[in-house]
Amino acid sequence: MRRVKLDKIDKKILHHLQENGRITNVELAQKAGISAPPCLRRVRALEESGYIRGYFMRVDSTAMGYGVTVFAQVKLVSQAENDLKKFMELVETWPMVRESHMLAGETDFLLKIVAKDWDDYQHFLTEQLTAAPNVTSVKSSLAIRSTKDVPGVPIEV
Repeated sequence: MRRVKLDKIDKKILHHLQENGRITNVELAQKAGISAPPCLRRVRALEESGYIRGYFMRVDSTAMGYGVTVFAQVKLVSQAENDLKKFMELVETWPMVRESHMLAGETDFLLKIVAKDWDDYQHFLTEQLTAAPNVTSVKSSLAIRSTKDVPGVPIEV
């Protein structure tokens, strides 16, 4: 993947796509101050160079029956590369885990987990997470309310 140097127009394109991934190319071109054909070429170049990794929609977890969000701090027995890789591969198989971050410090991984209710999370915790090879401890924090949920990164335009 070859990175292209971002100019002001590229940053506008990224900014507006990040705010609304369903924006039409014509609307995007207008907001970026260029015509539609070069806008589409720029979007494709940004995709090919890795600045745009994909498009997705945001589903309301509560509306889908997932009323509980938990952040789990996971400590492993071993931080050998092979053991870390095995744990990351296992995490990929757990649909309830929506985010996984390897950390430096006392906690090895921070997992964002959604569950239908507290009992659903407890079942996942005891049957899968704490039972996983190499897991030595898990500290769970129940999210009470989300006060900010903005995907992506700040883009100065």
